[in-house]
Amino acid sequence: MLDIQSLRNDPESVANRLALRHFHLDGAAFQALEQERKLVQTRTQELQAARNSLAKRIGQAKGNGEDVSALMSAASGANAELQSLEAKLLQVQARLQDFLLLIPNLPHASVPPGQSAEDNAEVRRYGTPRQFDFAVKDHVDLGEALGMLDFATATKISGARFTLMTGPLARLHRALAQFMLDVHTREHGYTEVYAPYLVNAASLRGTGQLPKFEEDLFRVPFGLEDPAPNEAEEVLKQGATSVSSPRQKNLYLIPTAEVPVTNIVRDEIVPLALLPLKFVCHTPCFRSEAGSYGKDTRGMIRQHQFDKVELVQIIQPEKSYAGLEELTGHAETILQKLELPYRVMALCAGDMGFSAAKTYDLEVWLPGQNAYREISSCSNFEAFQARRMQARFRNEKGKPELVHTLNGSALAVGRTLVAVLENYQNADGSVSVPAALRGHMGGLEKIERLS
Repeated sequence: MLDIQSLRNDPESVANRLALRHFHLDGAAFQALEQERKLVQTRTQELQAARNSLAKRIGQAKGNGEDVSALMSAASGANAELQSLEAKLLQVQARLQDFLLLIPNLPHASVPPGQSAEDNAEVRRYGTPRQFDFAVKDHVDLGEALGMLDFATATKISGARFTLMTGPLARLHRALAQFMLDVHTREHGYTEVYAPYLVNAASLRGTGQLPKFEEDLFRVPFGLEDPAPNEAEEVLKQGATSVSSPRQKNLYLIPTAEVPVTNIVRDEIVPLALLPLKFVCHTPCFRSEAGSYGKDTRGMIRQHQFDKVELVQIIQPEKSYAGLEELTGHAETILQKLELPYRVMALCAGDMGFSAAKTYDLEVWLPGQNAYREISSCSNFEAFQARRMQARFRNEKGKPELVHTLNGSALAVGRTLVAVLENYQNADGSVSVPAALRGHMGGLEKIERLS
């Protein structure tokens, strides 16, 4: 969420920076909300001062034995109006909050301009795509010919965009995740986290998935909940005689481990000495892929369920961009150890995710598609998520300050499996196991069709 003070103090500059993302800031709507807030807040403060003055006068009058009926009547009227205004102020502030929750983050000054992926800027490349002396297959043909990748059965069990793997291929998928976790914990200093796969709405609001992207999530009804105490109080303030009955409680399947892991610091003040916090987490991820119908329908590139190893850093603001370079390098290390060719792309303003201030995409070479495809996104969100979560640290002066949050896939396990299958395929249909993975595969050097 953006700092509301920046909107109040320099709305034109904020609007211009958002325009780089092709987002139109409705300045008139914001100013109307602000004007209403100011009027209500000013009147509320005036009445609070009047009420305090009346209370003092009533006390003095009583002490002098004077008639206080007129003062009591005035105080009663002030209290009634004040109660109404306080409820109205809460409503206006809630509308302001809803307005802010739908505004994306401001792009960092180093982000290239542009409208779409075609305008992303290549930063560097690693490795040279292998030259094959036989007809290259994609991962679908390779996996199905091995008898270990079964989309038909997955569709029977669940529906489209699911995958069933068996035998050594399923083990390779597991080995990739274990390999990534080992590298990041042993070599890069991350703390491994096991996190819930179901999260509440507050967690998704904290990282920016809600309210804007609810259609991309899988919502799971999860019993009933009573209204929160403060919510019940507000309902009664507004004249209701009773609070509504318990309502449906929902949890959501995580779209990425970013959500539960980043929310570890929600509503917390982290001691400066503990920063940066560096977490790594392997989870399944669940996405409805709303709006992607017809895209990547073949194979494992775009699935409703997939695994990912996620890196999260919670860091001081002045160190966050150095942290982004470091985190991106950690993700690159996995591709380098697997000897997979890739390139690093700086996303343009128009192609970045909602919450990001700057993003690097890692794109791995897929011979079966004769193209580089995204395998990781590494982003700095600056204080955008922290402001939503009220995630803070105590700075050198001992004062609470918002942290900056970073995360990146290191890597998407299924897409890494795709890259290994296609880059390590052999003319006979077998797939060589990368040297870096053989220790996690019990020494197996080649995946061949089971007889």
